[in-house]
Amino acid sequence: MKYIVEIAGERHEVDLEGHQATLAGATQSASVAELEGSPVRLVTIGGVQHRVVLRREGPKGRYVLWIDGWRFEAEALDERARAIRDLGVAAAAASGPAPVVAPMPGLIVRVHVSVGDPVAAGQPVVVMEAMKMENELRAPAAGVVKAIHAAVGKPVEKGTTLVELE
Repeated sequence: MKYIVEIAGERHEVDLEGHQATLAGATQSASVAELEGSPVRLVTIGGVQHRVVLRREGPKGRYVLWIDGWRFEAEALDERARAIRDLGVAAAAASGPAPVVAPMPGLIVRVHVSVGDPVAAGQPVVVMEAMKMENELRAPAAGVVKAIHAAVGKPVEKGTTLVELE
């Protein structure tokens, strides 16, 4: 499976296939062993072992890692989740409120807002399930919820307006 990993503003494609990891065209053996009852992982890459402490932080895919005593903030998402997040960020850069629309066909799982609620750019407003994965849809810009067309359990098609902002 291919992941897009961002560390210090740089993006890297990492392809994990069994016990192999490919980064920048170089393939190495890779494995992870968890130390039971602790946040410590022993990560072995190309025969070199690293002690990694992992803590999830913020939205899905965001982590703080301590690798051999060095602290890193990272975001690791599969290709599909990265594309969805990038679409949300691109829409957030647009000026003025825009509707939250379904990026693909799916089923509404949760609605986090009500009519009249103020929302900030990037705030989660709806969660939909598509292809057996939950996708958190965020407000593209700051505004006030004008209308909600999403209902929990309701299937939606790609492009369907879920939440209108003003």
